[in-house]
Amino acid sequence: MANVVAKVPAAAVAAGGLVGGYAVARFTKKRPLGGAVLAVAGAAAAQQWRQRAGAKTGAALSAAYVAGFAGSHPLAKKVGAWPAVLGVAGSVALASWVMVDRRR
Repeated sequence: MANVVAKVPAAAVAAGGLVGGYAVARFTKKRPLGGAVLAVAGAAAAQQWRQRAGAKTGAALSAAYVAGFAGSHPLAKKVGAWPAVLGVAGSVALASWVMVDRRR
């Protein structure tokens, strides 16, 4: 499994975790299950970030991932849930691509 995830760009893993975590929580009505998806994908992306770009970049992108998750909640009150989740997922994915993935 780790070999498969390593071939997927970290940007896609991170965006998939944010969108997938929200989708699982929303459609199953089980927030802890969505949180598990969010956490597993975040950990996989963080590992890729650290391995490919170092500890500082990994920590910065991990912080962006967590901030995106947290920030999507108040943003959802202004623009709606899906636009908020897609917006933060796109922002984290873009940061990941710029800082890590485009170098590969």
